[in-house]
This record gives sequence, C-alpha cells and structure tokens, in this order.
Amino acid sequence: MATNKTNRCLFKSDFKSFIEDDPYSILGHLHDSYHGQALTTTDEAWFGEIRLLQETLLPWKDEESEIIFEYDIPRLGKRIDVVLLLRGIIFCLEFKVGQKDALQSDVEQVMDYALDLKNFHLYSHDRIIVPILIPTKHRSTLNSFIPSVYNDSIFNPLITGAGGLPNLIKETLRHAKAYTPGSIKDWIISPYTPTPTIIEAARSLYENHSVEDITRHEADKVTTDATIAYILEVINNAKRNREKCICFVTGVPGAGKTLVGLDVAVKQSYQEDGTFNEDDGAVYLSGNGPLVAVLTEALARDNYKKSKERKENKKLTDSRREVSKFIQIIHRYRDNMLAKIKNPVVDGKLEIDPEKAVKLQQSGYGEVEHVAIFDEAQRAWTHKRIADYLKRGGTYGNKLKVANFPMSEAAFLIWSLDQREDWATIVCLIGGGQEINTGEAGISEWINALNNNFPHWKVYISDKLSEPEYAEGKVNQLLECNPNVVYSDKLHLGVSLRSFRAERLSGFVHSLLSFNQDATDLYKNVVNHGYPVVLTRSMDKARQWLRQQARGSQQTGILISKVSARFKPLAVHVLPQSEENAVHWFLEDKTDVRSSNFLEEAATEIQVQGLEVDFACVLWDADMRYDNGLWTFWKFNGKTQWIAEKNIESQKYMLNAYRVLLTRARQGMVICVPEGNNKTTPEGFPEDPTRLPEYYNQTFEYFKNLGIKEI
Repeated sequence: MATNKTNRCLFKSDFKSFIEDDPYSILGHLHDSYHGQALTTTDEAWFGEIRLLQETLLPWKDEESEIIFEYDIPRLGKRIDVVLLLRGIIFCLEFKVGQKDALQSDVEQVMDYALDLKNFHLYSHDRIIVPILIPTKHRSTLNSFIPSVYNDSIFNPLITGAGGLPNLIKETLRHAKAYTPGSIKDWIISPYTPTPTIIEAARSLYENHSVEDITRHEADKVTTDATIAYILEVINNAKRNREKCICFVTGVPGAGKTLVGLDVAVKQSYQEDGTFNEDDGAVYLSGNGPLVAVLTEALARDNYKKSKERKENKKLTDSRREVSKFIQIIHRYRDNMLAKIKNPVVDGKLEIDPEKAVKLQQSGYGEVEHVAIFDEAQRAWTHKRIADYLKRGGTYGNKLKVANFPMSEAAFLIWSLDQREDWATIVCLIGGGQEINTGEAGISEWINALNNNFPHWKVYISDKLSEPEYAEGKVNQLLECNPNVVYSDKLHLGVSLRSFRAERLSGFVHSLLSFNQDATDLYKNVVNHGYPVVLTRSMDKARQWLRQQARGSQQTGILISKVSARFKPLAVHVLPQSEENAVHWFLEDKTDVRSSNFLEEAATEIQVQGLEVDFACVLWDADMRYDNGLWTFWKFNGKTQWIAEKNIESQKYMLNAYRVLLTRARQGMVICVPEGNNKTTPEGFPEDPTRLPEYYNQTFEYFKNLGIKEI
C-alpha cells in the first residue's frame, strides 16, 4: 500500500492494495496525515467510504489504478473526498453521508472540483473528468450522460446513492469507451497553477498565513513572488537602518496588486507560530469601502465557520472584530490620526496635540504602525477634496471639522507615518488609469508630496512607468530631481493574474478605449486563448449567454457605470450604494435574490473595483458614445435629457470607469449596447427621447467593426 508522501492528500493507494487492506488500518493512515483532531462524525464518514469503496472497486482490483482520499484543492480551500484514476478517467467523488437528497449547493461543489482540476491541474487538462455526487441514502441514480456544451471533456455531474455507485462507474466507463486499463502517471504530483479570486486568496492568507499554495508559482513571467520579497527586504532595511521608505507597486488591471499587499501585510504581521506581531506589524488599508466590506465579511464568515467546526465558542461578531485589525477602511484610519492633531491648524503646519495623544518611546505621538499598505492609492484625495470635506466635518468616525487643512490626503498619510521616531515603510498599490471619482489624485500627488514635504524619505519605484495611465506618463520626469529614488523592475506587475484566461484582456481594453490600430488583433488573441468576448443589443440575450457560461458556483453579474441612467427600461436596477449591498451582491449564493447571479441588480465601478466575477455583462449606456473616432461624454439631468460633459477631468474619470468595468470578468464577457427606443407617439414625436437609437448605434458599430462576435 502506498500511503501519502506528499501534503496534497491524506491517503493514496492502488486499487488492489486498498481492497485487501484492513479498513481500520486505512482509517489510521487518514488520521496520521490529518492536521487537527478528526471529529467522531468524520471518522464514521471515512470508515463508511472505505468499506463502500472496497466493495465497489472489486471489478477493477487487478487493473493499474489509483484511489486518493482527501485531495487538496488550494484555490477553493477544500479537499475532494475521493479521486479515482481508472482507465485514464478522473472520477471526483463527493460523499454526503446519511443524506437523502441531492442539494443544488452539493452539485455545484462537485462540479467546482471538476472545473478546478480541468483548468489548473496540468495532468488533468486533456482527461475526461467525471464528477459524482453520492448522498448515501439517495434511492435513485442519475446516469443520463448529457454531452457538455463546452466541449471540455467534463461530464455533467452524476448523482447516485451508495448502492448505485458500482453500476454507475461501469456505465460511465462504457459510455466513455474507456476499455484500455491504465492509471495516470504522476497525477498526484502534477503541477497545480491556480489563479484565485481575491476573496479566495484572502481567505487562504488569513487562515494559513501563507500564499504559497494559491499563487501561480509555475506560470511564466508572473512576478508577484519577486515583488513581495523585494518589498519585505525594503521593510527590513528600513528597520535596520532606521529609515523612512515608500514603495510604489504598479501594474495592469488584475496583476495581483491587492494580493501582494495582503501577502506583505500577513507576512509582516504574523510570527511563524501564527501570533500577531504587535511591534513591527502592518495594516492593510483601502479607500475602497465595498472591497474592505466584502473581504472583511468573507474572511469573518470563513473564520466563524471553521471555528464552529473546531467546536470553538466564537461568535460571528468576534470573527469580524479579529479581521478588522488586519483590514481597515483608510478613511477611518485617517480620521483616527486627525483626532490627534492641534485644531485649529496654525500657519498651515500640522502638529500632534500632546493632550490628545500619548508620546510613546519609539513611535512618537502618531502611535501608528511601522508598515502601512495603501491599496488603490491612486484614489487618495486631492488637497481641495479633503480640505472641503474637513471644512464641512467628516462623515466617517469622529466627524471632525478642521478649517484650512493644509495637505492632500497622500501628504497627510505620509506625514502620519513620519511621526514615528524610529522607522516606517509605506507601500502604495497603484492602478494605472483607475481614478474613477472626482477628487482622486493619482500617483502624481504622492510624488509631489514626497518632493515638496518629505525629501528625507527613500522612494522605491519601477522604471517602466511610461504609459499615460500613470501621471500622464510623466512619473520619471516628476522624480528626476529627487536624489533618494531607487528604481526596480520588480515593482511593476505586467501580467494579469485575474484569470488564467484573461492575461491578454487589459491590453485589448486599453487599445479599444484608445482607438489603437492593434485592437482587432488583440481581440483575436484574447478570444483564441479561451476568453470569450461577445457583443449584443439585447439584455435578454446577454442574460441567457451568462447563464449558459457559468457552471458550478461560478459567478455572473451585470456591470454599469455610475453615470448610467437609462437602464430601468431593460429591467436592470442599480445596486444601492451601501457596503452591505455589495457584500450581499458578491457573497450570497445562487439561491439568494440579492446575489449578483440573479442578474437583476447591476453593480457600478465603485462597487466592483478591486473585485471580480467569473462572467460579466458590461451594459453600455449613452453616457460614453463613440463619434467618428472620439469618445463623447454625457450626463443625464435626471429628467428629460443628456447634457454634454465638457470638464476634462470628469471625462477622464468616466473613461476610467469603463476601463474598470471591462476588466472585472475572470473568464468571459458580453458587452450589451442597447438598441434604444425608435418608436414614436401618434403625434410623431419620439416615445422616449432619452434613449434614441443614435445615442447607441455608432458605439455598437465601432465594437462590431473591431471584430467582436455578435450573439
């Protein structure tokens, strides 16, 4: 018997050895490999599975074959109950011991396993994969072998009770014409190259304090590991040399900037034994309220669920409190620091008020972390926006009023960590061309603050930032007189990790929005590498396409720009702008009407920036229209008409909104440009003058002329 010698499963063996072995001996091996204390119910389930499979597999006892218990799926954070490798076919078995009914969530679970193996497990790519759900008390067997419309050799999930399993395996082999004996050599140690969603990655990071199992270590040109190592070295040098340093991490949409930030925060904040590092810890901060809310709730729910499984006495509110130490909304962090300054501000100079803050021996009056990681730092506010905000009185936390505030938000955040008397490091995660709100300053404001107010800070930045998305391509020019700049190519992430299929998408989106000549060729390249992008004028067709694409628990959703206004006639409602609604939209399952999968409520760029779905519909409204080689920009007055937007800054934000929307889908996208309303009243006037066909037609024709396939 070959027991597990890797950490990828709890037990493996050939069929013959497995069948002839004592069931209690196999149970003992499972126990020895299991990390943690197996519950009585787990023991009973394992023992029942062993006995059942020893009988089930007798017909193939003498064939070359393998049985694997509890195979690890790192991206999903779960284990497949049993994998059978028989005649070149991969059977994924999911047992529901004592259960009579086949639940939708269970069918999705076993389908997820099959999809994960097909997409990320190298030695499964070209194999037939058969997912089988086994509610052990189920009285019938579903063995209708319906061909998959996706032509990817994954069977639609089969369902059987315990008694029907032997015959189901025989029928499957017959249907697949699998007559030649043989296993799959080295399947158990196959390279596994997953690309997790940010929620999946965060869950694994928070639970395991490690990202090693969930990133694409074997993928070409992926530099997240090198970037993380470089930043940690900068932090160590800052501590050793008692310096103040700032790192700018830039990258294409989906390149893994948030993942890098979370990983650095975890590695810096947790000791090897898992305890929190109170002295040198880091805090992960984001101005993206929906992102923070969704990540916090996802981690808290997962932590609470695992605590219940371990029989720990913990409430969901306790888990939320734990997570909030690690991930915070930047505005509340900022306002906590504002509460410590002298108010009113005199002569434009910020100072800590000794009556509002304790002067600690090492940290100074600031009492801030040594390391702060600012995600989506391009969204930091301009001086005007934060000054106006504080003049009125803040809406977060303490609602302070500060007249004549002298700094931009970027400068204030640097100033805050500068209050430490020993050392500090700031990590800014910057998305190019992703400023989507009025008053968001971009990378140039951080650089100006360093040049003008903090010349003693060391600046670490990529030397490749020549694209116009980054400070109009003038990053190097802005820094040319700063003597403390260190350039490194490890600080720019040029390859998208958002999806194993979407690596080329950001280049296509950039060319589409910029009217570059290579847009058609880039589109073909995207589609030829398995990422469908299609076009329609019908929301009914768009919904149908999304539902046809998604399998298992894959997520779909409708996306619109926040300036969109005329979507109600298409039976689309905008998702209300609250963090709680974003949590429900992203995290609830397909049985909950608040879920994105119901395709009733559309999320805006504000709610989805930094997050993603598997398949998206980008619903293109009349706010941004193609007109003879240019984009024109419009805002609806809320009543009767669209008004041209002439402000250049507002136009930039509107363009960036669509850049964000077009890069949110991991596996495929449909763009819907409505037909508008061409009907007239009996008097000959337009029935709906706010949705005239000419508002949409040129945009649709532009996309069609690029070669985007119409459905």
